[in-house]
Amino acid sequence: MSTNDEDRPLQDSDTHAPGVRSVRRAVEILNLLSEDRPVVTLREVTEATGLAKTTALRLVQTLEETGLLGSHPAGYTAGPALWRWAYLAQSQWEVPQETRKVMRDLADRLGETVNLFVARGVHRICVAHEESPHPLRHVVDVGDEQPLWAGASSKILLRDAPDPFLRRVATTSPQGEPLTDRLRTWAAEAAERGYAVSSSEFDEGLTAVAVPITGRTGKVAASLSLSGPTHRFPYESIERFATELAQGARLISDQGFSHPLGNAG
Repeated sequence: MSTNDEDRPLQDSDTHAPGVRSVRRAVEILNLLSEDRPVVTLREVTEATGLAKTTALRLVQTLEETGLLGSHPAGYTAGPALWRWAYLAQSQWEVPQETRKVMRDLADRLGETVNLFVARGVHRICVAHEESPHPLRHVVDVGDEQPLWAGASSKILLRDAPDPFLRRVATTSPQGEPLTDRLRTWAAEAAERGYAVSSSEFDEGLTAVAVPITGRTGKVAASLSLSGPTHRFPYESIERFATELAQGARLISDQGFSHPLGNAG
């Protein structure tokens, strides 16, 4: 029996087409690269992906030939083709400087990290952030995906969601479809109060406050959130944070905010 990785059973999310399977595995390799790990070795590729060495080498060589990877004395790094794609993504997806200025002003004034999320499918994606000036702060990288079933920003992004979508989000959570009722309650509370709060829903000791940014139709286009260590979010400060965020969100909404990764609203 062949032990080649191509003969391994596919996961449910895979397709039976070998060509598509190879593409998925090539993407897995590219996803190993990050700011914290700009260079990967062949050994790291095989350990992280579970690919056989011969399969990993063949995929790495193909990625190098197409410019998606580049050779490096210590292994492999991002190639020139990735740089072109990154430049394209930045030019299309980077939020306007006016929006970033509003976020920076909020982060400086309130002393915590400010994030901008849009909903895409059953996830939310961070499309901009301005970090807290404190050494101990919450950090979410631009491009990070988080599920929509928890978190202050998720509650805001689900404000206008229909029941079928709430059920779809719930099925992706550890609780499954029974979470639908709670998501419905969270969405209603966010609509009534105009803001949402979460504490330790994703990360222990982390609190966030979020408000909506609305699009042309008045629907939620994005969430603007403030996040940081829970001890710096006393109960009596939550409404003040929400009020300050709401003022910033109105400025961004008035700028005509929309983002290609999310719902324009």
